[in-house]
Amino acid sequence: MPALIRKLVISAAVDGLVLQPHSQRDQRPNPALQIRYTTQGSATLTSAPNNDLTESLTLEIYGLVGCLLNIASASYLVCILRRHQVAQIRASPVYVISSVALIPLSSQSDAEKAIEETKQEVQRRTDHQEAEDPSIDSNGSADEDVESHAQDGDDSVAQDVIGRRGQYGRFAEKWFSRKGWAAERRRAQGMSADDVRKSEGVRTEQKGDPRDLEDNIEVGGKNLPGEPVRRLPQQVASRGQNAASTLLPKLLRTTKMLFASRSFFYSYDYDITRRVGEKTSKPPNVPLHRSVDPLFFWNRNLVLPFIDNGDDAYVLPLMQGFVGQRSFDVYSKPSRDPSKVISEAQEDVRDILESQNRSEAASSFLLTLISRRSVKRPGLRYLRRGIDEEGYAANSVETEQILSRASWEWSEKVYSFTQFRGSIPLYFSQSPYAFKPVPVLQHGFETNHDAFKRHFSNLVGRYGDIQIVSLVDKRGGEAEIGQQYEEHTKRLVAEGGITKPAFEWFDFHDVCRGMRFENVAVLIQTLGDTLDRFGTTVVTGEIQKRQKGVLRTNCMDCLDRTNVVQSACASRALEQQLKQEGVAANLQTDTKTQWFNTLWADNGDAISRQYSSTAALKGDYTRTKRRDYRGALNDFGLTLSRYYNNIVNDYFSQAAIDFLLGNVTEQVFEEFEADMMSNDPAISMRKVRANAIDTSSKIVIAEQREDLVGGWTVLSPKEPNTLRTFPFEEIILLLTDAALYAVHFDWNLEKVSSFERVDLRSVAGIVYGSYITSTLTAIQRDENKNVGLVIKYRPGKEDIARVNTRSLSAAVQPDSDPGSARTTAIAKLFNPSDSGLASRQGWGKSSDRDSQMLKILAFKALPAKTSLAPVGGQEADDGTVSEMDLVKGICEDIRRAAYGGDGGGSDTGFGGDFVEEKEIRSLKQARSSTGYLEQWGHELKKLVWA
Repeated sequence: MPALIRKLVISAAVDGLVLQPHSQRDQRPNPALQIRYTTQGSATLTSAPNNDLTESLTLEIYGLVGCLLNIASASYLVCILRRHQVAQIRASPVYVISSVALIPLSSQSDAEKAIEETKQEVQRRTDHQEAEDPSIDSNGSADEDVESHAQDGDDSVAQDVIGRRGQYGRFAEKWFSRKGWAAERRRAQGMSADDVRKSEGVRTEQKGDPRDLEDNIEVGGKNLPGEPVRRLPQQVASRGQNAASTLLPKLLRTTKMLFASRSFFYSYDYDITRRVGEKTSKPPNVPLHRSVDPLFFWNRNLVLPFIDNGDDAYVLPLMQGFVGQRSFDVYSKPSRDPSKVISEAQEDVRDILESQNRSEAASSFLLTLISRRSVKRPGLRYLRRGIDEEGYAANSVETEQILSRASWEWSEKVYSFTQFRGSIPLYFSQSPYAFKPVPVLQHGFETNHDAFKRHFSNLVGRYGDIQIVSLVDKRGGEAEIGQQYEEHTKRLVAEGGITKPAFEWFDFHDVCRGMRFENVAVLIQTLGDTLDRFGTTVVTGEIQKRQKGVLRTNCMDCLDRTNVVQSACASRALEQQLKQEGVAANLQTDTKTQWFNTLWADNGDAISRQYSSTAALKGDYTRTKRRDYRGALNDFGLTLSRYYNNIVNDYFSQAAIDFLLGNVTEQVFEEFEADMMSNDPAISMRKVRANAIDTSSKIVIAEQREDLVGGWTVLSPKEPNTLRTFPFEEIILLLTDAALYAVHFDWNLEKVSSFERVDLRSVAGIVYGSYITSTLTAIQRDENKNVGLVIKYRPGKEDIARVNTRSLSAAVQPDSDPGSARTTAIAKLFNPSDSGLASRQGWGKSSDRDSQMLKILAFKALPAKTSLAPVGGQEADDGTVSEMDLVKGICEDIRRAAYGGDGGGSDTGFGGDFVEEKEIRSLKQARSSTGYLEQWGHELKKLVWA
C-alpha cells in the first residue's frame, strides 16, 4: 500500500495554497501540491516545487479532511490540526481528530489571515496546557498524539454546560450570565468585540481559554456567531446574497464542530473500516482510499478533487464511530487449577501502547472495540428514522470487538465478534416536538416490504445469518411498529430464499421495570444457542474460523437499550474467547473487569452523541452494572438536552451532514431557508409520485370510455375555491378526454382520501402565471420559480366530489357565497366577458352574477429541481422541465382535451383567450398580505434554527 503523507506544512503563496509534505525517513519526499485560489467554486490542483518555507507564514497539519467546494462561490480546505492516538493495531497507530482548521481558497490575504489566526489559537491552547501540566514542552507536541482516558461517565449535564461550557456553552452563557444577552444584542447591532468589552468594562486584551474555543471559532479568517465580529469577505457579506451565502458562516462553523467532535478516526497504515479477516478483492499495492469499505468512508466526497487529480498520498480516509482499546494481564491461580485469571487492566493509552512493546507482551491481552457508522441514511435522531428505498437503515452501526495478544504476533490467535444496530427497517417518522413521540408509519405494506427485503438481503450478503432482537415496547406507542416489524419478518421468511432472519421481541422496559437491568440475562440465555451457532471469527496467519451471522439489535433510537444488550452479548463472547485461551473470567461480578464496562459505556456514549448529540442513557448501568436514582436523574437531564437539540440544532446540522457527504447540492440551503428544514431523501419522490398518479387514475376514473391524457403532482390551497390558504397540499391533477380530477392523496398510506371531478364542458377558462404565496425568502419571491394555474368552472350535474371514508360518499360542494371577499377576488382574476367553452355551450357573455357563481381550482407547480445530488443512483435534475414550462404544458393539454384535436384555434370560433397568461398573485399582492405575525414567526425560526 503506497504510503500516506503523515504531516505537511501549509503556506499561502501568491497563486495558491501550497501543501508541502514532511519527508519521511527512508522514503523519497513527496512533491508539493498547490491549490489555486478561486472564487468560482472549483479548485485546481497542480504540482509545486519543494521550497524552503522557513521565512514564510506556515501551518503544520497532520493530514487533510478534504475540500469544501461550490458553497456560494467559495472553497475551503479542511485540515487536521490536532489528533490523539487512541489505539494501536499491529503496530499501526489509530488516531481520533480533535481539532480542524478551515483555510479559505479565495485569496492569499484570506488564507494568510486564517493561518495566522489558527496559529494563535494553537498557541493559546498550548499556553493553557503548559500552565496546567508543566511536562508539556514549549511547542505543545509532547503528549499531543496520545489520548488520556480521563473518564467523565459520572459527570452531569449541568457540569458540562456550566463548568466546562461544552456543547451548550453559548446557550448557558446567555441564560446564566447577566452580560450574556447584552453582549449578544450588541453583536447583533454590528458592534465589534472591542465595543462589547468596553461597554461591559472588560479589558480588550486577554488570553483565550481553550475551553472557550467553541464560542470563539475562527473559520477561514471569517467570523461566526459567538466570536468577535469582523468584516466578512465581499462574496459573503454583499447584498443580494443567496441562501448558501447567508448560511455559509453557520455551515463552516457546523463543519468545524462536526469534524472536531472526536468522532472521526483514521490510521495511516491500517484499514480500520474492515473487520478482522474480511477479504478484499483489491491488490495490496493500491492506495488506502481504494481498499477501504465505501460504506464507512465518510470524507470521500470532500477528497474527490485529490482522487480525481491522482494525488493518492494526500487522501486520508476517515471513519465515524468509535475506537477504544484496553490491555490486561493474566496470572495463574496459586492452586492446582490450570486456568488463569485477569489481573488489573491498563486503561491509559500510554500504558496500553507500552504493554504492546515490552518483552512480556505475549502474556498480555488487548481488547479493541471499533464501531463503524454507515454513510448510508446518515443523520440525526428524529430527522433520520427508518429505512430508505435502497434498504439502508438510519443509525446503522457495525461494532466489532477484537481480542488479541498485546504482541500481535501472527502466530497468535485474534478473535473478532461483530454485532449490528440499525433503525427499524420500515418507513416511519416521529415528531421532534414531543418527549415520547408516537412512530407514524409511512407508505403501504408492499412499498415497505420491498425496502425491508432489500435491507436484509444487504445484511445477509455482508454478515451471513441474521438474528433480529427488537427491544421496543409491546404496549403503548411503540407496539404498532413493533408488530409491523414482526409481520414483515414473517412474510420474508415465508417467501423463502436465503434471507430468513429469526425474530426475537424482548420488551426491555417491561422485563427490566424498576431499573432491574440485570434481567437482560433472560434475553442472553434465550439467544445462547444462536450465539453459539454464529460463533466468532478466529484468525492467525489465515482465517481459521469465520463468524456465521450477527445479532441485529434495535430499540426506537438504537441507543440506550441497544447499548445495554450489545454489551451483555459482547461480555458473553469475551468470556468464551478467554476460556479458549485458558483464562477464567466472570465479567459480571469480577471487580477487576470494570474496565470492560467502561469501554462499552464509552462506545455507547460516542454513538449516542453522533445520533442524538448527548451521551447515552442508562450509561451508569453499562459502566457499573448498578442502577440508582442518580443515574435516573442524569438520564432526565440528558433527555432534556436531547429535546433541545431535536427542536433547535438538528435541522441545520442534518442539512450540513447531507451536503458534506455529497447527498445533496447547495440548493439544500435554499430549502432550509424557506422551511427551516430539509427534505428526507429516504425514497425517490419521483417514483412515489408516479405510483400515486397510477393508483389514483385506477380508482377515481370510473368511466371506462374516459382515456387518461396526463397526470401531475402539484400544490393546491388547503381550502377549496381559494388562492392562498396555508398549508398548501401536494395533490394529484388528472386529465382525461372528458374531465379534470383534483385528487387528495394520503402519502403515508398511499391511498386516495378524496377527489373532485370537473367536467371539461364546465370549464370556462384558465389563467396561468406567477403565483407568489409568500415573500419571506428569496426563493419564495422568485417569479420564475413560483408559477401556477387557475381553472375557472361552473359547477354542473356532471361534477362530483367524493371523500374516502369507510364507504365512499358523494357530495357536490355548495356554491360560493356571491358576496364573499373570496368570490370577489376570484372574479377579479378573470375577464367578465368569457368566451371559450362558455360560448360553445351558448352561455354567451357572463353577467356579474354568472361571474360570481364561478368556482376555481388553483394549482401551483412544485419546484422543478430538488437538492438531491445526481450521484450514487440518486435522481438527477439534468433536463428537468422548468416550472413555467410545466404549467404551460398542463394548460395546453387541458385546452386540447377540451377543444379536441384542432387545438382551439381561432377557426373554431372559441377565441384565443380560453388560456390567458396573467399574474395570479403578484409579488406586490403577496407582500401586502404577509402579516407582521407571519414575518415575526419566520424571523424567530431563523433566530432559533439558522
